[in-house]
Amino acid sequence: MTRKYDVIVIGGGASGMFCSILLARRGKSVLLLEKNKILGKKLMITGKGRCNVTNNCDAETVLNNIPRNSKFLYSAIYSFTPSDTMSFFEGLGVPLKTERGNRVFPISDDAKDIVKALSNEIKRLDVTVINQKSSGLIIEDNKVIGVKCGDEDFLSDSVIVSTGGKSYHGTGSTGDGYKFARDAGHTVTNIKPSLVPLETNQSFPKELMGLSLRNVTLSLFESGKKRAVFSELGEMLFTHFGISGPLVLSASAHINNIDKKDYYVLIDLKPGLDEKALDKRILRDFSDNPNRIFSNALKKLLPTKMIPVIIELSGIDGTEKVNNISREQRKKLIELFKNLRIDIKGFRPVDEAIITRGGVSTKEINPSTMESKLVSGLHFIGEVLDVDAYTGGFNLQIAFATANLAAQSII
Repeated sequence: MTRKYDVIVIGGGASGMFCSILLARRGKSVLLLEKNKILGKKLMITGKGRCNVTNNCDAETVLNNIPRNSKFLYSAIYSFTPSDTMSFFEGLGVPLKTERGNRVFPISDDAKDIVKALSNEIKRLDVTVINQKSSGLIIEDNKVIGVKCGDEDFLSDSVIVSTGGKSYHGTGSTGDGYKFARDAGHTVTNIKPSLVPLETNQSFPKELMGLSLRNVTLSLFESGKKRAVFSELGEMLFTHFGISGPLVLSASAHINNIDKKDYYVLIDLKPGLDEKALDKRILRDFSDNPNRIFSNALKKLLPTKMIPVIIELSGIDGTEKVNNISREQRKKLIELFKNLRIDIKGFRPVDEAIITRGGVSTKEINPSTMESKLVSGLHFIGEVLDVDAYTGGFNLQIAFATANLAAQSII
């Protein structure tokens, strides 16, 4: 049995759901193919389950937060800005709020409200949803004519691939779109993780596993260079393999060619105090009880779990009385507080990443329509493309903006 639709959308994530709605609002008959039992599975867990839908900024700021192939997205971002995204969701009855860094969330802090709003609109517009894995594209004479799903063929002159990348395999992002692209003759660039935890060379992060640090500054450096490639105040987490948390995920997006270059981070545990003020603070703590041993004197300055690690790195005997600690020893201690160094070994696996770096080559996609330059009627949108951004809602904005261009281009 074959059925024909105006448009077939493969992938029921953020870009696929959004695109299906825009197409259906224009009166198109739309088939949305999603291999998971539910739509928006990855969207449910974005932003720690709160869903950072966009960033409340202008188009230029969005483009400045896209480190690779931002020029390709110029038309997409300017055609559908963050304010358009906000208006869209508020129009679906989801009130939004703007938080630190202009990050936009639903007021409810619940990603399910975003997914529910999209799902309800899809139902209202009579978009046909089939929960089945797509096995391949049907292409004849460099023109797409449909999609294969098992033994069944679905026909359409317009097919939109919105399958996502390879991050979070459990949500269905297993790289299916890359296969479709290659089968259509497209180039797929190297797939790497982005916005991902980092493995470290030192072993002490494992000793601190589970410890979260707030209000610290993390700066990322490429070895041999004096200027940080990333530096920000915020929160991070120690794990059994190294480091994670918001600061680390953001820093990871700034790491290029990790196989060829060495990177390290410096953590300022006391960013509110310069070295002179910190020395005064330490001396004050020491003078409160000159006979106190060193390990006990750090309790007001550090989380308990961190004290043994700092003592070991400082080279100061933990049982040494504080009145015996020299100025040089204090200087080394201050250096640890202000510049705790951790050398980066590499990324965690791509399936632990929030976003995939790499994808369908943008050189082979029309930036005004998201249509393939190789196969007529075939479009690629969202994370399957070789575009990715920093944290803050920018990646979802890319998903919505590219979906909008594709939907508008289909006559």
